Amino acid sequence: MTEPRHLQSACSKSTAASSAAAAAKTPAEKEVKLWGGRFQESVTDAVERFTESISFDKALYKHDIMGSRAHATMLAKQGLMSDSDRDSILKGLDEIERLIESGEFVWRTDREDVHMNIEAALTDVIGEPAKKLHTARSRNDQVQTDFRLWCRDAIDRTVEYIKKLQVALVTLGLKNEGLIIPGYTHLQRAQPVLLQHYLLSYVEQLERDIGRFLDCRVRLNFCPLGACALAGTGLPIDRFMTSDALGFTAPMRNSIDAVSDRDFIMELLAANSITAVHLSRLGEDWVLWASEEFGFITPSDSVSTGSSIMPQKKNPDPMELVRGKSARVVGNLITLLTLCKGLPFAYNRDLQEDKEPVFDSVKAVIGMLEVSAEFARNVSFNHERILKALPAGHLDATTLADYLVKKGMPFRTSHDVVGRSVALCVSKNCQLQDLGLDELKSISPVFEEDVYEFLGVENSVKKFSSYGSTGSACVASQMDYWVNYLGINKI
Repeated sequence: MTEPRHLQSACSKSTAASSAAAAAKTPAEKEVKLWGGRFQESVTDAVERFTESISFDKALYKHDIMGSRAHATMLAKQGLMSDSDRDSILKGLDEIERLIESGEFVWRTDREDVHMNIEAALTDVIGEPAKKLHTARSRNDQVQTDFRLWCRDAIDRTVEYIKKLQVALVTLGLKNEGLIIPGYTHLQRAQPVLLQHYLLSYVEQLERDIGRFLDCRVRLNFCPLGACALAGTGLPIDRFMTSDALGFTAPMRNSIDAVSDRDFIMELLAANSITAVHLSRLGEDWVLWASEEFGFITPSDSVSTGSSIMPQKKNPDPMELVRGKSARVVGNLITLLTLCKGLPFAYNRDLQEDKEPVFDSVKAVIGMLEVSAEFARNVSFNHERILKALPAGHLDATTLADYLVKKGMPFRTSHDVVGRSVALCVSKNCQLQDLGLDELKSISPVFEEDVYEFLGVENSVKKFSSYGSTGSACVASQMDYWVNYLGINKI
């Protein structure tokens, strides 16, 4: 067989030359669009600049080529092109992919988008066989196929980064076994909790995030290719063949839905947004804890930045930006919801605007996950500072109320008794464990000598026993579960 022209070394040069020539042409001499048969005039430069999407959708090139390979193979099997034409197309697509990945491919704005850039380039290098590739295919189903493939890969990458953050948080917990920190509600001291318990609360949230991403992946993994513009085709294509070749579960059942559905994008952006909110809350905690007012953590220099004017400053900027970038991720979800809310069926050009918010959100969330894990690996907890801070706030008050309940006192009564005990402490500027037994008995005769086994944060933590609580034994069990689940090797 004669070697196809697309394998000739002059390919990239001829493509670049034709691009330069096209740029020099007057509007009337512009390259005829692949859809230009019924048009008498070329679009104006302003319209061309405004409607192009190649500046961002070229990110789909790999998935566009994947879809074209599967489509060409199916067309040949169905007798809609020859095996020879199929082979030329497949080799041409290989060469175009190589040129793109080597940086030699010239993306042309006048060819509008990734699909027409690749198809036109394929025609440039292999000639007539390339014109058969778009048989029984529209850009409407083509872009949907590309985007579903891209989102599927994005989900897989995001889940990998979530797991890395989970590992970093559990590992941080292992390094600080037994450390008690103040637990907060309303940003006020509430009850003592183990640091490991706190860290695992985020591990649990991240696990739900993984579940949402994987659920989204299941629903998006259906193939729109072959739906064409909206009504399907009368040609004898095999949509099940292309679906299988691309790793989809099955073809989408309804061709109108196949080209107009953007649920999978909204769902992906919703999953991204919830993950971003979780990371933002973690960032908020750690930014506060790194401040002089808290002093609970010290980030290493490798994950901190300084000030251009204040030489003493050491800022936890990565976690501040994690908090900040969550806003754009949530905003991208709102953009998609607003974009889709008023569209008539089926496909509309408005949907070209669905890609940039997704690309931006995926990049942002993966970056947030990566830097959060990096921060967790490079932060130390200040045990002495935390220990000094623990007595403030009467963190053992609820445990004292539980003590009275165990003595048979109704909880509402115990709540009142402990409240009056705290008031006495406030007046004396002391802690509950500092009160004498006579003082406690003056508030309630139920108090006995064994009350001191319930007072103090260490004793308080030991008394928690309910499933999922911050009790030492319970948290140890939780830690063992996650160490095994995530495959972490204890040092």
